[in-house]
Order: sequence, then C-alpha cells, then structure tokens
Amino acid sequence: MADKHLDSGLRITDKTLLWQWEKVLRLKAAQQIILFNQDQTEAVYKILKISNKSVDLEKLSDIKPKKITKKLFLFWSLLKRDNNELILQKCTELGVSDFVPVISDRTIKKDFNLERSQKIVIEASEQCGRFDIPQIHSPLKLKATIEKHKDKVQLMVCEPDGLKIENCKLKISEPSGVLIGPEGGWSNAELALFKNRELAIVKISELTLRAETAAIVAVSKLL
Repeated sequence: MADKHLDSGLRITDKTLLWQWEKVLRLKAAQQIILFNQDQTEAVYKILKISNKSVDLEKLSDIKPKKITKKLFLFWSLLKRDNNELILQKCTELGVSDFVPVISDRTIKKDFNLERSQKIVIEASEQCGRFDIPQIHSPLKLKATIEKHKDKVQLMVCEPDGLKIENCKLKISEPSGVLIGPEGGWSNAELALFKNRELAIVKISELTLRAETAAIVAVSKLL
C-alpha cells in the first residue's frame, strides 16, 4: 500500500485509495487509521497531512494479527452479481480461505468479475481485521472443479436430503471444502456425480434456504 517509506512512516500516492479516503471516508489530518500490508503486518497510523495527491502517515504501533486457524474452501454455483458479492463479503468475514466459483448444470449467470471480487474480499478483510486475504479462483465447471480438488480438499456437498452436519459421523480434516448449489438445486446428473465420487452429502438446515444464505450458514457451521 505504501509508495514511499519516510523516516516518520509512510507516504501513500495510490489514486484509488486517496479518493476513497478523502471523498468516501472523509479522513482528516490527526485522525488515526489501521493499515495492513502484503507482508501480512498490521499497524496503527496517524495522518500527518492529506491531499488529493498524497497522504503522509506516522506509525504509532503494531497490531497483533488475527489469524485464521482453519483452511476452508467455499465452492458455490455462480448466482446473480449482488448475491455473489454478498457471499464473498460475508464469508470473508467468517474466515473462508479460498473461494471457488462453479458453473453447474443450472447456473444461469456465468460471467464473473474477478477484479471486482478481489476488491470486495480485500475490503471485507480490512473491515473484519483479517491479516490475510482469501484467494479467489477462476470459475470452473462442476466436474472439473471436483477432479481438480478432490485429492487435495475434503469435499462436502450441501443437499436437503443429506445428514445434518451436527449428526453425521464425519471427521472433517483440513483443508476442507463445501459445495453450494444454484437456485434450482443440483441436477440428477450432478447428484449421481457426487455419489460416484463418494462425496459426503450434508444438510445445514431443516428449512429451504436461498443459495447465498446456505453458503453463509454452511461456512459458519464448519468454521
């Protein structure tokens, strides 16, 4: 985030960041902010001088990072844009380590803005105090996704006919991953694929949940 290291701290000249600080957050000189960097450090800074060209910061103290102890992959069938963004934001806050968008048989909207998605998880990480930023993978078709990850990640599938996570005798290892279907549910061919690959089928609620709600509930239960 820093363009120049000064004796007293940092100088920021990134135009996008400056616009957000000045126009959106309306930061002023003498205010304090918390920043984290790509080296996974976090610290409190005081704003010495702010303009539309640069911000000079004085470092006040380091912050002990909040570490995510579990590695959880979220595989979800792409939804409409706002719902994808909700999943990225809330599941970052809950602690997901990897996001894997999936194209399933009943996926309607198949485009995915990777650059915007990365901005969302960065902002969510900053908001909740995470020192790490989740990785976002490129979208893949369901079968290709399973083949790519089945030997590296313990995969579970959310399905109303599965056993409740709390009741099933499933020893969850790390890394683990949960698959969330589209609005119309998994197709018969996809259910047959899960059975053929011997994936665990789990239920997260007695109620029928929207796909974005199911993703958030599943992540919260597994973490």
